[in-house]
Amino acid sequence: MEKELTSANYEGEVLKSDIPVLVDFWASWCGPCKMLAPIISQLAEEYDGRVKVCKVNVDAEGAIAAQNAIVSIPTVILFSDGKPVKKLVGAHSLDDYEDAIDEFI
Repeated sequence: MEKELTSANYEGEVLKSDIPVLVDFWASWCGPCKMLAPIISQLAEEYDGRVKVCKVNVDAEGAIAAQNAIVSIPTVILFSDGKPVKKLVGAHSLDDYEDAIDEFI
């Protein structure tokens, strides 16, 4: 299950996580974001316990989006040891996300 990130829990969930964190930056009006949602859910299930999968609604959490220099959505960033290590802009295939994750676990 993906976790919804807010400015209140972002630091603890992402920057201080002891496992890699995949963060999906999205918005409700974004068509490609909606297409990506089932893939993100599948990754959350597939990597449960090994990778945290989180979502940031850029409309509700603009500060987090700005902090991560999000200029277009969907953007998915993989964090390891609190640092961004991989950024995928636009909707990609399940394989692309798995390859990115597998590189860091």
